[in-house]
Amino acid sequence: MKVITFLLLCVVSAAAWQNSPAQNAPMNPRSSERITQEVRHQLVMLPYYGVFDNLAYRVSPDGTVTLLGQVARPTLKSDAERAVKNVEGVERVDNQIEVLPTSPMDDQTRRAVYRAVYGNEVLSQYALRAVPPIHIIVKNGHVTLEGVVSRQMDKQIAETQAKSVPNVFSVTDNLRVEDEGK
Repeated sequence: MKVITFLLLCVVSAAAWQNSPAQNAPMNPRSSERITQEVRHQLVMLPYYGVFDNLAYRVSPDGTVTLLGQVARPTLKSDAERAVKNVEGVERVDNQIEVLPTSPMDDQTRRAVYRAVYGNEVLSQYALRAVPPIHIIVKNGHVTLEGVVSRQMDKQIAETQAKSVPNVFSVTDNLRVEDEGK
């Protein structure tokens, strides 16, 4: 009889704990901020994340991390998902990263835009960083510049340099200027 009572008590306790408001409540702002910082760190530290990839993310209050952006290698998409799944507090990962189509012409355009942008005297300072802040996304001859630069002039020069490359159909400049966010 004591064993049955003990087992019944355990089952009731487990059910109460499973449905407790603390488990179903959204995370507090501090843990959300910690998860955001850790996810960013994990993505930046990916070994094959480079200038031709653009990774972004969103952290939802329920612990879901949505991965966004474009990558040149399919393995980077799965590596990013795997790295984020290991972050403490992440409940689910929604991987919406687009793998760019493989194309020798796009590869050639990527290299040419890289040389034009980072070969510029004003912008060459950005190439010295571990992960250069101006990301060059090429899809079917269309170039998108993503990332952050220090000054408005740098943003304009990067766009002009990208437009000067032969075989570029269009340039979308999504670069942000650091000081504009303040």
